[in-house]
Amino acid sequence: MQSSEGELSRNAISGNEISRKEVWKMFDNISSTYDMVNRILSFGIDKLWRRVLASKIPKKKSLHVLDCATGTGDQIFSLFQKNPSLGTAVGIDLSHEMLEIAKKKVKKRPYGSHITFQEASALSIPYSANTFDAATISFGIRNVVDVKGALQEMHRVLVPHGKALILEFSKPKNRILRFFHSLYLKNVLPFVGGIFSRNKEAYTYLQKTIDTFPCGEAFCQIMKEAGFFEVKAYPLTGGIATLYEGVKSEYSTDL
Repeated sequence: MQSSEGELSRNAISGNEISRKEVWKMFDNISSTYDMVNRILSFGIDKLWRRVLASKIPKKKSLHVLDCATGTGDQIFSLFQKNPSLGTAVGIDLSHEMLEIAKKKVKKRPYGSHITFQEASALSIPYSANTFDAATISFGIRNVVDVKGALQEMHRVLVPHGKALILEFSKPKNRILRFFHSLYLKNVLPFVGGIFSRNKEAYTYLQKTIDTFPCGEAFCQIMKEAGFFEVKAYPLTGGIATLYEGVKSEYSTDL
């Protein structure tokens, strides 16, 4: 099910209020150009960021990994490229069209038989507690309706000592970099994204979510409230993006 640009403008963006309730419709709409626009707008640096996340995966063989808001699968693919000894991985997303692209891409990968894609929400992960060794989400946590709730779900499905890795856009602390980064988000991102996707509203929405989402210590605090300990933040490329890491305690009693 897809929405027209007009519907997306009303549902996803309403003045200064940002609705995330049906954001998957927006991603359905831009799915065919999503990967290309990502490469253009990030100058390819997003691949490097994904590899940094992949390097933080626990160093054990046959890990069972979950990737939330998996989109077209790029983060899962990066996990296997960086960690050939991974066991299996599950990617979940609410966007049917994004998952269809992921399923086509995975057929070309030598490790494709180890990956499963499934339509599901990060707020209601369809797996039992203590299932996964690691759980990841890249550039998707800011799109969920309940951030703490999604983190609690990731915490629930992790095994004791399991690790959560969250990659998300953030705001640089350097004033000069922050100024130009803000100009880029407000002017370049919607303009260029709109040209290639023919959906400027979608990239205006993305700009607003990046600009309003908590980052750094504020996000670390939310992770702690969701139950994680040993929470750390790793700013990337001057703080344009940040990788967050948290561990599930062996004493957790998730059901």
